[in-house]
Amino acid sequence: MKSLKVVFLGTPEFAKTSLEAIHQSEHQVVGVVTVADKASGRGQKISQSPVKVYASENNIPVFQPEKLRNPEFLEELRKLDADVFVVVAFRMMPKVLFEMPKMGTFNLHASLLPDYRGAAPINYAVINGEEKTGATTFFINEKIDEGNILLQEELAILPDENAGSLHDRLMVMGSKLVVKTLNGLAENTITERPQPHVEHPKNAYKIFKEDTRINWKAPSKTVHQFILGMSPYPAAFTTLKIGEEEKGLKIFAGKFEITDHGKTSGTLDISKNEFKIYTEDGLYFPQELQLEGKKRMTVKDFLNGFRNFDEISL
Repeated sequence: MKSLKVVFLGTPEFAKTSLEAIHQSEHQVVGVVTVADKASGRGQKISQSPVKVYASENNIPVFQPEKLRNPEFLEELRKLDADVFVVVAFRMMPKVLFEMPKMGTFNLHASLLPDYRGAAPINYAVINGEEKTGATTFFINEKIDEGNILLQEELAILPDENAGSLHDRLMVMGSKLVVKTLNGLAENTITERPQPHVEHPKNAYKIFKEDTRINWKAPSKTVHQFILGMSPYPAAFTTLKIGEEEKGLKIFAGKFEITDHGKTSGTLDISKNEFKIYTEDGLYFPQELQLEGKKRMTVKDFLNGFRNFDEISL
C-alpha cells in the first residue's frame, strides 16, 4: 500500500486521538495545523492544544497561524507537498486551503451525516434520545458538513449514556475510521458519494450558555435526556433560590419517574434524604450536581450541606 503524506488539522483531545492513530499507521504526518497557544486559568498559564502537545513530543512540524489565508503559512504548507489533508475538530477552512492537496481534504464528523451537521453532534444525539449514532469521513467543500461521503460507521448509544462517554467511544472509533479512509484513498478502493437529501435534517447547532438551562415543564424523559446530553460539558443547569440568594445549579446525572402528581412543573421537594423536582408528567431525582461556587458532588453530600430546607426553591 502506498504511504500517504498527510497534513493534520485539529485541536482538542478528540482530534489528538486521530492524529496519534495516523502517526502510528503506515502513513506519514508531515505537518500539523492547530490553534495558537493561549493563556488560561487564574495564573494565565500558557496552554497548548492536545494536538500540538502530541505533535511536539513526536517531532512533527507544527503551524499555528492566526489567519488561515496568510500567504506565508500557505506557502509553507505547499512546500510539504502533502497528498491529503485530514481535519478533525478544527475551524472553518478557506477554499485556498482545503483545495491545496492533490487528493483533497477530508473531515471526520461525529454523526451519521446528513444528520447532525454542526458543532455539537454528540450532545444532540443524546439529547434527542437517539439509539444510534456514528462517524463519517467526507471531503470538505464550501458548504459546512455537506461534502461527499467517503466512509461511515454506526455506533449504538447505550442506555443512560451521557455525552462524555459517547464522546470517548466515538473518539476511538473515529480515529480508526480516519486511518481506514486513508488506506482506502491510498489503494483507490473508496467511491465517494453525495450525501442523501433529507427534507428535515436533524441539526447540531453550537451550544451557548442560554441553551443549557433545564426546562422543568418538559416531560421527565426529555429532561433526563437533556441532562445526559449536556453532561459533563457544557452541563445543564437550573437556578436554585436559597433564602434571598440565587445560585446556578449544574446537574450531571439523575433518574426519573413517570407518575401523576398534581404539582406545578418545577416545584422542588427537598428533605434530608431526598431531592426531587416535579416535571410535566413525573419526577426527576438529581444524583450528581454542582452548586455555583462549590465542587461537583453526590446528592447525599449536597443535602448534608443544608440545614433549613424550607428556604430552598427553584
